[in-house]
Amino acid sequence: MPFSRAVIDGKLGVMSEKDIPTTMRAISQNVLGGPEVLTEVQRPVPQPGPSEILVRVHAAALNPTDWGHRRRPGLFLPEPPFVLGWDVSGEVVAVGVGVTLFQPGDEVFGMLPYPHGHGAAAEYVTGPTRAFARKPGNLNHIQAAAIPLAALTAWQSLVDAADVQPGQRVLIHAAAGGVGHFAVQIAKSLGAYVIGTASSVNHDFLRSLGADEVIDYHTTDVHETVRDVDVIIDPIDADHAIESMNSLRPNGILVSLRALGAEILVSAAAERGVRAVLILVEADHAGMTALAELAESGALRPTIAGVFPLADAAKAHALGETGRTAGKLVLTVD
Repeated sequence: MPFSRAVIDGKLGVMSEKDIPTTMRAISQNVLGGPEVLTEVQRPVPQPGPSEILVRVHAAALNPTDWGHRRRPGLFLPEPPFVLGWDVSGEVVAVGVGVTLFQPGDEVFGMLPYPHGHGAAAEYVTGPTRAFARKPGNLNHIQAAAIPLAALTAWQSLVDAADVQPGQRVLIHAAAGGVGHFAVQIAKSLGAYVIGTASSVNHDFLRSLGADEVIDYHTTDVHETVRDVDVIIDPIDADHAIESMNSLRPNGILVSLRALGAEILVSAAAERGVRAVLILVEADHAGMTALAELAESGALRPTIAGVFPLADAAKAHALGETGRTAGKLVLTVD
């Protein structure tokens, strides 16, 4: 295998060349389309570059951005073929030059840099060292893989963008979803009063996560009934986000998770005397470490909506696209 001798035999102590295969299984696609375009292929095992680690993947989680990129052109990725997946939990098996944070044998979890670092739906993946953190000891790989992208999105929205403070009122739309169910827990850990919107079937679930109020958006006009909130997390679309601004108090902030419409949102917010920002999640060692600490303390727990073997990635995608899952879908790679 083409790892440099400095990496294979040097003081970094990586696995020997004979222990790392030359090829691996991965889920790829040659065209855009439905879940049926996903196929299992053999690809070369990547090698870690400077400041990168090679991870033997044990589990990789899915997010809506996976099926979005699978079926639609012009998001962030070039035309296929490509291997999707950003969430990963596994074991370090080799390190590139300059890596001191991890060593082979360490269990890590993290988010490959979004959007161009994709490739988690495979047996091995490389990524920047500081895109990862040590896996919480109280979580297995399936649970750990469910955290990174969705929980980092929630963390960066609530902590970095909104600077949520104890006692503030936080409204989280689609609170039972991948990002939403983490946002509820993180907001509670920050001392906020949390209001979540969800179908009635998920109300008990959200209360179990710490939500102070839960509203059924099917039967209640949230934009007209909820008032004087400090922070809104909105993963839906620009039109919904603009309507949501009715719930903000003066100088409150809306954080949109959609990748389009930033100028429209900012303009609409200024007219209403509130603020709006659009966030695109970033790989973040400090954020991952904070999430690991929350998980180890019991303040953050992932909800697993379904577990599929790597070969059944298409089935997982099909289920995710229904929009009827609470929590995360995870692929196992062992």
